[in-house]
Amino acid sequence: QVQLVESGGGLVQAGGSLRLSCAASGRTLSSPVRAWFRQAPGKEREFVAGINWSAVYADSVKGRFTISRDNAKNTVYLQMNSLKPEDTALYYCAASRTYSSDPVRYDYWGQGTQVTVSS
Repeated sequence: QVQLVESGGGLVQAGGSLRLSCAASGRTLSSPVRAWFRQAPGKEREFVAGINWSAVYADSVKGRFTISRDNAKNTVYLQMNSLKPEDTALYYCAASRTYSSDPVRYDYWGQGTQVTVSS
């Protein structure tokens, strides 16, 4: 089992920045891939960024968001710059044994942290 706890969400104006954190505990080595997904009201959960040995990004956030990890702290970060109102969503951290952009491939999920971008 892997437990994931997200933090860092909030309300920000368009063009602003936020940094999300995802702290992991438990059998973290069994699920080394970390990813961020987001889900807006009435929409499907969508891939934002993932990291194992390298980082992968959705086209919609490429150049604005940066995913990173601190293995000593078992924590993954999502630095979000130049935020847009369309980035508003509940952001989830997820863990998996192998990389995928499909949320069904992820075994462990955090509770989510809300990001709201005002125009």
